[in-house]
Formats: sequence, C-alpha cells, structure tokens
Amino acid sequence: MSEAVARSTGPESSDDVVELRIHGAASGGAGPGLDLPSVEQVAGDASGGFYRARRDGGSPGGDRVTLEAYRWADLPSGTVAGTLAMVFLLPFMLINVAIWMRPANPGSDLIVRSLCRLLALTLTVLYVLAVAGVALDLIAWKCLGSPPCLTGRSWLSWLGGRPAGVRLVVLALVPAAAIGLIWRGSTRPGRVYEAFRAPEEDVSGHRLGGVGRWDAEPLVRRLRSLHVAAAFATLDVALLATRLAATDSAGTLVLAVLAGAVLTACAVLLCTPALIDRSPADRRLDRVASVLRTIALVLTPAAAADVLAAPQRWPEEAGLPGYDALLTGLFVSQTALLAALAAVLLARRDRRPAGTPLFGLGALVIAAAAISLAAAFSAELVYRVADFLDRDTQTAAGLAAGPSRAYAWAIFGFFRTVLITLVVAGLVTLISRPRRRRAAAAIVARDHPDRAAAGPRLRQVREAVAHARFTELLIPLTVVYAGLAAVGTATTTVGLLRVGPGDVVERFAGLPADLVSFAIAAGSWLIALVVLGLLLGGIFAHRTAGFRRHVGVLWDLGTFWPRAAHPFAPPCYAERAVPELTRRITYLVARGQAVLLTGHSHGSVLAAATVLQLPPRVCSRVALLTHASPLRRLYARLFPAYLDDEVLHEVGARLGWRWVNLWRDTDPVGSWIFSAHRPVPPATAGDPAAAVDRRLRDPTDVVAPPGDSVPPPIQGHRPCESDPRFIAAAHELVERLRAGADRGPDRDGPGR
Repeated sequence: MSEAVARSTGPESSDDVVELRIHGAASGGAGPGLDLPSVEQVAGDASGGFYRARRDGGSPGGDRVTLEAYRWADLPSGTVAGTLAMVFLLPFMLINVAIWMRPANPGSDLIVRSLCRLLALTLTVLYVLAVAGVALDLIAWKCLGSPPCLTGRSWLSWLGGRPAGVRLVVLALVPAAAIGLIWRGSTRPGRVYEAFRAPEEDVSGHRLGGVGRWDAEPLVRRLRSLHVAAAFATLDVALLATRLAATDSAGTLVLAVLAGAVLTACAVLLCTPALIDRSPADRRLDRVASVLRTIALVLTPAAAADVLAAPQRWPEEAGLPGYDALLTGLFVSQTALLAALAAVLLARRDRRPAGTPLFGLGALVIAAAAISLAAAFSAELVYRVADFLDRDTQTAAGLAAGPSRAYAWAIFGFFRTVLITLVVAGLVTLISRPRRRRAAAAIVARDHPDRAAAGPRLRQVREAVAHARFTELLIPLTVVYAGLAAVGTATTTVGLLRVGPGDVVERFAGLPADLVSFAIAAGSWLIALVVLGLLLGGIFAHRTAGFRRHVGVLWDLGTFWPRAAHPFAPPCYAERAVPELTRRITYLVARGQAVLLTGHSHGSVLAAATVLQLPPRVCSRVALLTHASPLRRLYARLFPAYLDDEVLHEVGARLGWRWVNLWRDTDPVGSWIFSAHRPVPPATAGDPAAAVDRRLRDPTDVVAPPGDSVPPPIQGHRPCESDPRFIAAAHELVERLRAGADRGPDRDGPGR
C-alpha cells in the first residue's frame, strides 16, 4: 500500500473514518504525529488539543480517512518552572505511585493503602522539619547567636543579639511560607481539570476504567487539608519543644498536646480508607479535615506568641532543643511503617510462580525509594546551608560535626545504597550479557538468515536487541535498591544514641572515622549532583524531544495515576486526557464516523483507558492500533491490581477484537501484549487475542537498499506511522470498521 492511511483536506471532511493518533512521551507537537508539515487545531486548548491537516497543507487520501492527532505533551510536564519545582517534590510523586502498585489482593488492599498514606504524611513532616532545621536550628539558634557567623552578613545581623524567642518566631516565617507556597501550588491543577468529566453510562467496572472517570478532587482536597494541618502542627511542635526546654509552662504544654493531637488525628484519618475514599457527595470528612487544618493554623500564631513570652534566659545547647529527638523519632516511624508494609505484602503474597509481578513488593520498592530520596534531599538542604554558614570550616569536618547526626546517617545511607546498587548493577550487566547476546543472536539469525556478509551491521543489531532486553533486569535491581534504601532509613534511628556514623563504623567495623567522613562528604556532593541532574533533565526534557524520549517515559508513568496518597504530587494528566478523548470519540461516532484509535508508547495506555470509558454503542465503531506499547512490559508488571490479563481481554472484547499491536525486539519499553509470536504467528481460530500482536522486524534489512548508501536505521522505541507495515495494519482495521458498519451495529458489537 503506497499511500498513508488517513489523509484528508480539512476538519469538515465527509470521510467515514477518523484515525485519531495519540502520541507517546517523546513527541512535542501535532505535526510529527500526523506526519504532515502544516496542521491546525480543531478542538481542545494549548495544553491538550486535537489537530488535523490544514486545508491547504494536507495531501489527498485515497482511503477517505481523516487524520487527527491528540496532543497531550504539555499535560504532565506543564511549564519549565513547574517541572523544576516538581524535581524537589519527586518523592511525593513516587509515594503516590506506590499506592497504585499494590498487588491485586483484596485482603491487603486497605492496609497497604493506609500504610502508603501514612508514609506520604511522614514525607510532608520530613520536609517541614528540614526547612525548620535550616531556619530555626542553623540560622535562628546557631548563626544568630554566633558573632563570627554574622560577620559580613548584613541580611542577618539585624537580628543578632535579640532574644532567642524573637529570633525563632521571625525565622519561623520561612517554613510557614514554604508550607503556604506548596499549599497554594497544589490547589491550582484541580481547577484546571474540573471541566473535563467522563460520561458515566455503560463503562467498564474494572479498576483501570476508573482512571479519569471519577471526580478525584474531593479526595485530593481531603488529603490536602490533612497534610497542611500536619505540616503546621509539625512546625508548632518544633517551636513548642524549644519553649519547653527553656521553662516549664502549663500553657506551653497544653499547646504542645493540642499540636500532637492534630498530628495523631491526621494519621488516624489516613488509616481509614473507607472514610477518605468516600463518595464526593459525602462532605462530613471534608468538614473534619477542614477543622483540623483550622486548628493547626490557629495553633501556629498561638505557639509563636508563647515562644515570644518565654523568659530571656534559654538553655545553652549546641543545637535547637528537641529538634534531634523529633527528627530521629520521624525516621524511627518511617522505618516501622516500611517494616509493616513489607510484612503485609509478604504475608499476602501470591506464591504461584510468576503469580505476582515485582515479587509482590512493588509498593514497598517505590515507597522505600521515595523515603530514601526525601531524606537525601532534606539532609542535603540542611548540610549545604550549614556549609554556607560555616564558611571557614572544611566540608568534611563540617559534615562530621554537622547540625544533626540523623542527617549524617541519612547521607551516609544514601551514599552506601547508591554505591552498592551500582556495583550490583555492574555485576548483573556483566553476568547477563552472554545470555542476552545469545538471545539477540538467535533473533537476528532468524530475521536475516542470508546476510552473513553484513557482519558489522549485524553486530549493531544484536547489541540493540541485547540492550533492549536489559529492561527485564531493572526489576530485580530496583528491589535491591529499595532493600538497601530501607536499611539506610533504619540506620538513621541510631541517631537516638547521639553517635555519628564514623564512631559506629570505627568501633564495630574497624574502618577509620575519617574514611566515613569522606564517604559522607562524597554522598553530599552525590546528592547535589542528582538534584542538578534532575533540574537539567527537566529543562532539556522541555527543549529536546530526543532527551524527553529517555526521561519522559518514567515521568509520564508516574503522573498517569491520580493523586491518591500525597496531595502535593504532580497532577494526573489522565484525569483530563481520558475524559477528553472519550468525549471526542463519542462526538465523532455520533456524527456517523468510525474511529481508528492509534497510540504510541504511553499513548497506548491512554487509548486502553479510553476504550474502557466508552459505552458499547460507541465501542462498536472503534478500532485500536497500538505500537511500542508498555501495557504488558511495564504497566502489567508494576500495577498488577489495575492492569492484568482480565482488563486487557476486556479492552479487546469491547472492541470486537479490532485491535492490532505492533512491537519490535529492539524496543526497550514496548513489547507484545498477549503473545510474543516468535517466529511465526500461531493459529488464531480459537483465541482472538492471539491475533492482536504483530512483531515488526527491526531493522527491515541490514544492507543498503538499491539507490541508497546506508542500511535502514534501527527504530527501537520510535513511532512507526510512516512504516508500510503500520499503514497496512491501519488499512486492515479501517476495512474491518467499514465491514462492521455494512453489517450493522448489532452484529459488530463489543464482542460479548
């Protein structure tokens, strides 16, 4: 077939089929998705919209198919500034993903959700304590009480010499402003998406069918109120603990008890999913959460006033009184919660071979990574500020005698985790390379049996296939990292003994304490490099499509899921994209047109979720073409409760099995969905799912074709709209749609 399917001359075309393309993570515009130089928007807005060829820019089509593209690239990423801000909130996104990675086990569902939400709450508390450690401990307590620290710093010296209570209250405005800023930022996305709601009639009852269908804002609003209340209560406790160290006061004790009660009430409510996840129409919990938030807000000025009323004489301690105990107690709580989550997941694990993806520990893996990253970010913030204030102190010495031993343990644990994981990854790479190369050689030998003379090019193809197969090894490596991260979190509890890593390692392992101090310093700079890399990655992901192809997959995977654990996580783009696609397809079918829905990479995930949103009368006029799809390879393994064989078969059945999936062995992300089909497709008479997957040989050849000087390129994860095999599959599905229309809708229903 020489002509590309779906070439029309404008949005008012009378063609009977619309090919609606959904791009993947790498695409930045509608033009490349349509494979046309000139396009115009026909629906949506600048962030998410539908595009077609301009009347004067399209090429004539012989198949009477209108080509349309849905552009959603800006929905998960937003602006550059927003992306950079989200780098520091990456742990919030990870802990939010963890709650969706729970296994498909009804017996552990409520407990896992509760534990993930409690861990999410500890992240909020940790960030507040980190900012309070900078503002209250380093600046208000230590620097403002030290004349050498104030020398040459006019922006601080105006507070020098003032009573400790005044210094603490003035600097407490910093964490309070940080809480208010993140609170304000988390409320904006909900108003953007609230205009896009999916229809409720005859949709799938599967869990994945709920993504984008329900109104998630009430849940986010409840979580937001509880986290804001806990954040201000944490700040109150930090202030009041310092005040109690100065003098005994009944009023201070009452305020501290109230702040602790607010924190406890927030934790208790998060342990009741039946209340948190209640229908949006039930506003009782909303009122309870709002009351807790109001109490915490009122307690903050009351705590500040109480600190101001303290006597002039304060305890002469090296650090902020009570701060180390609060921080170490938080790390103890996180360790206990991770241990409880591990116990629940292991006790309820599906023990059949390959029964549970990721060993049933997906939620634990991501939760431990989120805790480790948040602790590393917090410790780095505190130590970088301490290093800036202690300008005459060497970095290693400053870290060894740093602000809090718990932060030193956190940095040491992060460095140890990364170092061991890199060593294990290197060993796994070397050990698995022969096996991956043998499998790649067998694939290439079948694809190009008579091309032995093209030795160098064959080696390149074999290496591409071998590299693509390394994705399967990333799963056990993430488990290794998570286990080490959990151990690193547990070791921070040693801070309760008021000893540093160097003292413990020298005493029990016999290694010099200076070596540990060097490791902590190296870990601090490693964290700084990670933060810098994430910031640069966010910038280049916006400006460079090729770079986004590598980093966008993970970001889009994380932001696909609604905010169900942490309200400060990035907003879910599926809450707009899926209902918007549903409405567009429903509108096109109502106009009398059939729709060929094509999805590349993460676009195929949006397409599958959209099909589950469509009522049967619309599904009977829809076909699906996916390519480079991560549905099986990533989503089914990482999110077993939401994407399994049952839901994949339901997608196919709702479409009457008008579904084709194209995949390549050189693709490190996409794969087959129902069957690998190597080397020849099996008979498909008894199982319609067996006809869905079609493997594309990549590259098409290893020698240069006539009239060319270079062999065909290796496509890997790239889209294949211009590939003749894609065009042929699209043409086949278009003909099946037309044949179904000729037979009538009742005879070509959703395959039930």
